[in-house]
Amino acid sequence: MLSSFIQFFEKRKLLHPKPDFLVAVSGGIDSAVLCELCHQAAFDFTIIHCNFHLRGDESMRDEAFVESLGAKYKVPVIIKHFNTQSFAMENSLSIQEAARDLRYQWFAEIKAERKASCTLLAHHANDNIETVVMNFFRGTGLDGLSGMPEEVIKSDCLRPLLKFTRKEIEEFAYTHQIDWVEDSSNVSNKYTRNFFRNEVIPAIQNVYPQVEENIGNNIDRFKKTANLYHQLVSELKEKLNKGIPPESRYPAKQLLAYRHTALIFEIIKGFGFGERQVEAVEKLCSGETGKYIENEFFQIIKHRAWLVIAPKRESANTIAIEKEEKEIRFEGGFIEIKKSKKDKGRLQKAPQVAQVDGSKIVFPLLVRRWQTGDYFYPLGMPKKKKLSRFFIDQKLSKIDKEKVWVMESGKRIVWVMGYRIDDRFKITDQTKEVLEITITNP
Repeated sequence: MLSSFIQFFEKRKLLHPKPDFLVAVSGGIDSAVLCELCHQAAFDFTIIHCNFHLRGDESMRDEAFVESLGAKYKVPVIIKHFNTQSFAMENSLSIQEAARDLRYQWFAEIKAERKASCTLLAHHANDNIETVVMNFFRGTGLDGLSGMPEEVIKSDCLRPLLKFTRKEIEEFAYTHQIDWVEDSSNVSNKYTRNFFRNEVIPAIQNVYPQVEENIGNNIDRFKKTANLYHQLVSELKEKLNKGIPPESRYPAKQLLAYRHTALIFEIIKGFGFGERQVEAVEKLCSGETGKYIENEFFQIIKHRAWLVIAPKRESANTIAIEKEEKEIRFEGGFIEIKKSKKDKGRLQKAPQVAQVDGSKIVFPLLVRRWQTGDYFYPLGMPKKKKLSRFFIDQKLSKIDKEKVWVMESGKRIVWVMGYRIDDRFKITDQTKEVLEITITNP
């Protein structure tokens, strides 16, 4: 077991130069064995322990035991106390979710503070099996069936015991006379994991005695399949994406042609959208220009033949403006929109102001950078003109052209912002409501 344990780190080239690990220790048999293995491997390590104050005197007993391990191995011990119940209530989490969030956040903080190599976690093969079975019944995708990763990249943690079964860990503990403390809550089936550990998996073993070994083999297969899947999806996403950061642009018809919602999900999940938004994105693909969905940070906008995924507002190259919005910030400055009754004496000629016939505007308005092929009908002209030609007439430099934004309504350009409105949206004798749009520099 020691040899396999060391090979885990050698395979990742983590032993040269000599590492300084943090070892997360609860006091149970798994983390106690992890400490002993680190000691036998002659690793430099610091023990870290979370006291969640959920089991009264038993929590304090666990803390005292962990401190005794520090004395035994002559290594530092760092204890963190949490008010887990208050955190769970404040964030509408279960106790288990709250404890998980608190410990992983602290693991990242203490690693950065001490500049440690990484944090070692004591999860083993049976923990992995339980996780996969729970994921299956809860509802999951391919990643959920692949179990726990050996490397938790986000929090910089490693699980070096993931290949060892609970039986192997127990045998090692007995052979090396390792002490540990038992968590009394492990026998309570009110916790989901304990129910699967104590009831569900043993019941299945009555029918399939090799169930743990079989699930372990399945996890390995699913991991290999998931690795191939993610590699191919990544290549396909890169091939389809025609956007320039910070935007992504995907051809809508081509996405629908794949007829696979998994591809849409893989595209949008990196922007904070989930399974529930997949159907809405499908509708966008065949919907009208200007339609969009959004979350806190990103918008997915249907723009002509494209699905545009862009950061909201300041850094987006395409912005959707709804009817009720009055002030909008974007990369080109600030937009202010006002409605008023027609007043012949108040027509503006300033280039940063556009006054148009409100009855001809279809919301949402799209504000975007101009594109090759764009055209409009310059105010006072009966014929359309390409923007590229208009810019030549205006004697704009290449740098000036790169700064030009347009405002679009119902697939028609309303205003080349800062230059000229489209003649089709001008104020006439029939105009009753004027939409006044003003831009100011950021």
